[in-house]
Amino acid sequence: MLLKILGVALAIWIVISVLGAVFKFLGAALVIGAVLFVGAAAYTAIKNKNNKALPR
Repeated sequence: MLLKILGVALAIWIVISVLGAVFKFLGAALVIGAVLFVGAAAYTAIKNKNNKALPR
């Protein structure tokens, strides 16, 4: 009985640890992706900048 309880506790601990690592990676990937997106958008806006007014 004691081994069953310890086994369940160990399984829950492993699942929580894996989920924590996954969410930590996804958070870092989200930040890196946002920085790259803003950088690419700014680079494109500066590179394609022209001084013409928008047509009306």
